Order: sequence, then structure tokens, then C-alpha cells
Amino acid sequence: MDEIKLGTIGSGVIVHAFLDNVKITEGIRLAAVYSRSMETGKALAAEYGAQRIYTDMDAFLSDEEVNTVYIATPNLLHYEQAKKALLAGKHVVCEKPFCTQAKQARELVELAKQRQLFLVDAVPTAFLPHFEVLKRELPKIGKVKLVQANYSQYSSRYDLLKKGEVPNIFDPAYGGGCLMDINFYNIYLNIALFGKPLDAAYYPNRYGSLADTSGIMVMQYDGFVSESTGAKDTWGVNFFQIEGEEGYIYVKGGSNGLAEVQVVTKTSDDTFHLQENPDRLFYEVQGVTRFLLDDDRNAVYERLSVMPDVIEVLETARKKAGILFPGEEMAASDRKEVAYADD
Repeated sequence: MDEIKLGTIGSGVIVHAFLDNVKITEGIRLAAVYSRSMETGKALAAEYGAQRIYTDMDAFLSDEEVNTVYIATPNLLHYEQAKKALLAGKHVVCEKPFCTQAKQARELVELAKQRQLFLVDAVPTAFLPHFEVLKRELPKIGKVKLVQANYSQYSSRYDLLKKGEVPNIFDPAYGGGCLMDINFYNIYLNIALFGKPLDAAYYPNRYGSLADTSGIMVMQYDGFVSESTGAKDTWGVNFFQIEGEEGYIYVKGGSNGLAEVQVVTKTSDDTFHLQENPDRLFYEVQGVTRFLLDDDRNAVYERLSVMPDVIEVLETARKKAGILFPGEEMAASDRKEVAYADD
């Protein structure tokens, strides 16, 4: 394609961050906005130069000028909206988590391939220059034995939760929770580097009957174990560390931004600073634009192959922990595990 003519679904903070980078990237522009509220849609369109605002989804997806749809709505809506956009012949860029169920993710990937459309998971991690550094430097530390990660960022919406409100981000009815939000980046980076684990278990802190506000995921691999902590009810030092028999890799800032990579072995100590722009979405928008304009489906599908495994691990672990979303049931074996934990 000659130009990415973008239509957005959603109007939250992440949409503004994404569109801030669209404004400074050649080959992509905002053409239309969908919002349930005309007032919200007008404000977003005015800020980023869109000519059309829709409050009807079918009309939005029928807009012939829009060739690519960016989805940044509550988690539980991603699958249905992405599927509708693909069926309407649009390329899709979907915020994380791509879906809440692995079967949904696999269905969308297959649908995109059948229709020869781009389907991009909007996870900045894999677009960052330091991600390529991690893959390249990983063999230097020898056989991996331990992986530790922390991504904790106190959320103002946790304060709302304590006041009696239920923000979407903590509401199971919208596919919310810390595992599906902030800890997602830890799980994604593990699977992008090491593949799908042999087993995974999630230990959440829950706020009453609502979704998790923090928790720890433990993933067992062949020969090593990985522990990922995520929190929206505390804060701390964010990092991602891989420990091997010959050295270690320490990622400053954690899995979300990969701000700095230090590789230490028995004979060397190297630190990498390749990301001159501190805005992680800058690299994502640049990468998405390049892939689509170059018609590079192989690159998109290669990155996309990670996503169904990520969703499967998240789905299995949260169900074992008793965190269910609308329409889901816990497997009998998992119910026993939860019952034993409650005794």
C-alpha cells in the first residue's frame, strides 16, 4: 500500500500515545475515529486531524478510505472487534492482550492469513532495538538457569477501586486484571525469547471477587524456572534478569521498555544504549508502518506466531488461579486445585 489510512477504535491514554507517534511518522495518518461518544470522538479527531467521526461500528468499518484499524478497547472486546475489521477487509493493529482466549487468537491469525491481511499485535517489546540485542547476546551467558522479572507500577485506578468504584482494568467482566495488563509484558518477553513453558502457575492478589491487582507467575521450562512479578497496587524497581551458567543479562526498566541491556560474563561486561528515543511506541509505530508499506507479511506473521502461545499460557494460568471471564468455565482438575488451596 502507498499510505496507511488509520481508523481508531478507543480513545484512552494509549491511543493518544500511539497517535502522537503517528503524527511524526511518514506514510501513516489518522483518517477516521470510532467512539461510542460523539463528543469524545470529535475531540480525538480534532487533536489528530481525522476528517470523519463514527458512533456506528458498521458504518466505520464500511469507510472505504480506512485501510487499517487500530484497536485499543477493554480486553474482552478485542476479539470481536478485530474479527469484524478483518471480515470488512481491513488490516488490524490490536493492543495487548490480543485476546483473552488462545482459540480466539489462533482464529484471528488464520483469518488474517486467509484474507491476506496484516494483523499486528501492538506489543512494543518486539519492535525495540534492545529486543534484537537480547536475542543476539543470549548465547553468551551459557545455559539459562533462572529468569526473574518485575514490573510494578502503582495505578491511580487502584485508588478508585479502594473508594468503591470498579475500573475496567480491574473488572473481570472486561477481561481486566494485572496479569492481563502489566504482567503481560513479562510473560510476553519470556515466551518471545524462550518459547512456551512446560507449565505455568499464577499466584494472584485479588481485591475481593474482582480481578487480580498484583501477582506472581512461575513458569517451568526445560532446565530452568522463570518468575514474573507484576503489580498495579505497589511499585518497585522494574527489571528483567536472565541468569546463565556463564553470566547474566540485566535489563534496566524491565520488559515493557528494555531501556538498557547489560551483559556480564566471566570475561566481559558490556552495556547497550541503542534506543535514543525513550518513547517505546515510537519504535512500534515506525515498525508497523515499515512492515505494512513494504508489504512484509513474513515479518508480521513471524512476530504474530508468538501471540497465541502467550495467550494460552495466560489463559491456562489465570483459570487455574480461579480468575474467570464471562462465558468461561474452570476445568474440573483446576477446580480441585483451587479448592485445596482454599482449605
